[in-house]
Amino acid sequence: MKELSLGILSSMFFAVTFILNRSMELAGGSWMWSSSLRFLFMVPFLLLIVLLRKNLKQVFIELKRKPVPWLCWSFTGFVLFYAPITYAATYGPGWLVAGTWQFTIVAGLLLAPLFTTLVQTPAGPVRQRHKIQVRALLISFIILIGVLFIQQQNAGELSLLEMAVGILPVLIAAFAYPLGNRKMMELCDGRLDAFQRILGMTIASLPFWLIISGAAYYQTGAPSAGQVSQTFIVAISSGIIATTLFFIATNRVRNHQGKLAAVEATQSTQILFVVAGEAMLIGSTLPTGIAAMGILFIIAGNILHTLNMKKMNAVPLPIPEEAAGAKRIAR
Repeated sequence: MKELSLGILSSMFFAVTFILNRSMELAGGSWMWSSSLRFLFMVPFLLLIVLLRKNLKQVFIELKRKPVPWLCWSFTGFVLFYAPITYAATYGPGWLVAGTWQFTIVAGLLLAPLFTTLVQTPAGPVRQRHKIQVRALLISFIILIGVLFIQQQNAGELSLLEMAVGILPVLIAAFAYPLGNRKMMELCDGRLDAFQRILGMTIASLPFWLIISGAAYYQTGAPSAGQVSQTFIVAISSGIIATTLFFIATNRVRNHQGKLAAVEATQSTQILFVVAGEAMLIGSTLPTGIAAMGILFIIAGNILHTLNMKKMNAVPLPIPEEAAGAKRIAR
């Protein structure tokens, strides 16, 4: 239950991304500055946090130990996640981007067979490939139906091109974020906490953000003061607070795909925060009719995920490799 609460809280801070990215785009800001500045702003804050927690050295040890996987999965989890989202904001309103982003709750479930866990059996520890959690998948589809209902309210105002360019990049991001996050959890194997892992991934992705910011400067010049200030807010709210809360929640249930899916599904509440935020800040209309019904579907889906997670709490988690080894020694 704590993990679900952390997930919903993180989605509230994540919602700032969709609202301010759209606001910056309407003001004429470059999507490349919106994406790169967020991560460039995150570096000093994360360095300070990890330094004050006195565990900075371990981050660089892990980066040095396997630099190529760090570069690969940080690029997947951060660059392929955030660059397409900011690009999509160029063509689509925040509610469209946020709504399409909810496909990540299904994407995370579909990615399960790519991962394995060491489990204890009577014959000894064996590595088993994760299976797609059908019940969690069905519940997630209920949430997606709610998201589609919400989008119906304003979908008629967009052209086919706006819909395509506003949706396709976000679908790439929807798969990249859970894939990068899960691969990094697998790579770190509990050796780094959430702050350390975010710092490591941010450092590993810096070369890509520097290239993107260089391209932005070449095309549009320096960012405006308004874009810098709004990106700074996004960096603190979404980049540090929301990402940390979400990484803590997913790390706690990383060995159980059903529970992990439930935590990832809490991100569906983002669209509720985005709809409310855009109505207050940009003047977007609030959901009515079938869109209001969509909100009920999202709430119902999250309640079902909560109940499903309670049932899964009765099932023991797979024994991690270290614990399995300790158990054999004890015997």
